[in-house]
Amino acid sequence: MSAQVQSKGRVYLLPLIAVSLSIASCTGDHRNIKHISIVGAGASFPAPLYERWLSDYNQKNPNVEINYQAIGSSAGVQQLIEGTVDFAASDVGITSEQAAKIKRGVIALPITAGSIVLAYNLRQFAQQSPQVNVPTTLRLPRQVYVDIFLGKITNWNHPRIAAANPGVSLPDLPIQVVHRTDGSGATSVLTQHLSAISPEWKRKLGAGKAVAWQVGIGGKGNEGVTALIQQIPGAIGYVEYVYAKQNKLPVAALENKSGNYITPTPKSVAQTLEKVKLPANNLIAFITDPTDAQSYPVVTYSWLLTYHQYPNRVKAQVLKKFVDWVVIEGQKSSLELGYIPLSKKVVLQVQSAVNKIAE
Repeated sequence: MSAQVQSKGRVYLLPLIAVSLSIASCTGDHRNIKHISIVGAGASFPAPLYERWLSDYNQKNPNVEINYQAIGSSAGVQQLIEGTVDFAASDVGITSEQAAKIKRGVIALPITAGSIVLAYNLRQFAQQSPQVNVPTTLRLPRQVYVDIFLGKITNWNHPRIAAANPGVSLPDLPIQVVHRTDGSGATSVLTQHLSAISPEWKRKLGAGKAVAWQVGIGGKGNEGVTALIQQIPGAIGYVEYVYAKQNKLPVAALENKSGNYITPTPKSVAQTLEKVKLPANNLIAFITDPTDAQSYPVVTYSWLLTYHQYPNRVKAQVLKKFVDWVVIEGQKSSLELGYIPLSKKVVLQVQSAVNKIAE
């Protein structure tokens, strides 16, 4: 699947994922298998993995139609609150205030995990200028990437970027910041990290699914930001790792709290996740600035949000069976696509939580 969208100025949405799944009727009589439709919406972060899961699950279970639309974490949670979807996906889970608005109750299930990366586009300029020597992975110190997003560092050959990349000839090219325009879990995860490492960022912009960006241009969804980075020489923006991977965009090695420059690899991301303690009451937690020497600093789970109660018993059964499949068989697709498989401990927590869905 390509995450790229071809034109600027349009609404950036992943294609509607419509596949068929199946479940036996509540009597357990396979002669009475029912056709039923389930609708979900939310984060674009896990959408490529959701597409794979739904396709694989369809091959074994052809009688229940599930539609998932990647419209952003904020919009997905809002649709869950309004009752217009059967499940949502969010990269920041759900707040207690939002959950209180859902009379049917809500259950947050960490379903996959990954990293938010800073992807950039210097390839075109490097190809046109033999004097420019740009590595596939630039090193960005903590305060440097904060100041890029604050608009205080505006050129790629800035002395502070050059100092972190000795032997590299950086282009005399303006930095073009690209950010999300929609309410985004990726924005929340990144800005929580920026707030944790920079008092100035915390004071001026703070953390949230949408902030008042002081510089840059916006795209909708991970796919929108990815497309703009590809189109704009000198661009830098934040996307979920799989979008950079699929579109062959270089990503920065970020300085972590220990002073090491870390690239987002399965090992460095898993190292961060190991330190995340998911509370038993809602399974939602973050580490905004990991201390482990080899941890990549911007990492998050992505949550599948279900209702606690479903008037339609078969829908409850479908979702239970699907989640059970996802946390075992579905995790096998994670690394191939650029996501991090759930640990055995988290799998057990999810299996326990999903059993609370009332039929």
